[in-house]
Amino acid sequence: MSEKAPLLVIAAGGTGGHMFPAQALAEAMLRKGWRVKLSTDARGARYTGGFPHTVEIEQIASATFARGGILAKLAVIPKIAGGVIGSVFKMLGDKPDVVVGFGGYPSIPALAAATILRRPRMIHEQNGVLGRVNQVFAKRVSGVACGTWPTELPEGIDTAHTGNPVRGTVLERAGAGYIPPGDYPMSLLVMGGSQGARILSDVVPPAIAALPLDILQNLRVSHQARDEDGERVVQFYAEHGINADVQPFFHDVPNRMSEAQLVISRAGASSVADISVIGRPSILVPFAAATGDHQSANARGLSDAGGAIVMPESTFTVEALSEQLASVLTNPDGAQLMANAALSCGKPDATEQLVALVETLATPQST
Repeated sequence: MSEKAPLLVIAAGGTGGHMFPAQALAEAMLRKGWRVKLSTDARGARYTGGFPHTVEIEQIASATFARGGILAKLAVIPKIAGGVIGSVFKMLGDKPDVVVGFGGYPSIPALAAATILRRPRMIHEQNGVLGRVNQVFAKRVSGVACGTWPTELPEGIDTAHTGNPVRGTVLERAGAGYIPPGDYPMSLLVMGGSQGARILSDVVPPAIAALPLDILQNLRVSHQARDEDGERVVQFYAEHGINADVQPFFHDVPNRMSEAQLVISRAGASSVADISVIGRPSILVPFAAATGDHQSANARGLSDAGGAIVMPESTFTVEALSEQLASVLTNPDGAQLMANAALSCGKPDATEQLVALVETLATPQST
């Protein structure tokens, strides 16, 4: 019987922030000749449509303490325990060479099983603050790969700044030439995350409308707005004669971003990664209710480098935003410097760095 290819088990929760870098690593390890299994729960399984068909999806029992009343919270412990036991038996039957966790409660069973069985293991944290599950495992793994730098970590943790993997369509636009603002058609991209994006739909349109006419007449706006906000945003732009394309989701974000003179966005880890890999000036509005205020931490690197203006929700008013928009769109030299600074923060080789860490972790192990 021929020896089996090495096995990577990826453990990830059911949000795009966790699943996207997991997918990027899965694709890269398959190209390296590895076998890949994804350990997630039923919610996470709904996000696996983009994974290669050769990735084996293992649904395990998991739950979160974040929702429901006291009875629901009490039911979480036996559910997770059942998931851990199930994962232990699966790993005994097919020993993984490496286990990588990407956060979220569904990553607990596989990481816990790998800890019990002493399999090589690491975690990847997308945000500038460790998520709850990654906090638990940070001292129980060989190392933490950080998508955002700096990341707040306990002392004594072995870390590597890999960056956050980005989609292939983003990599195709990596470092795309930037055209600074001027007296010609300009593009503005507005992106809100899936949570808390209403404030962008409330503040951005009137802030744009308040810009001087010589800027407005050249401006084209791509505004990503949630379904419940879309109609009023479309109506506002139309009533003020602003050239705007408003959609709940843009399937061509990398192209729109590469054409933009300025991006207004939440500071989700994947958005910050896209902005820095393509290299565009941005105004970032961290989601105030994000766990551990991690979006402010995500924005820090770009801000410190001079690539982004950070506006906390508490100061994100129509007047203040309009002033910041004008300051960028009337200063081509400054905008170019911001674009260059953003690009200096990009990590287009994030996936390759993760692959190297996985291979290093597997090397000393004999299975």
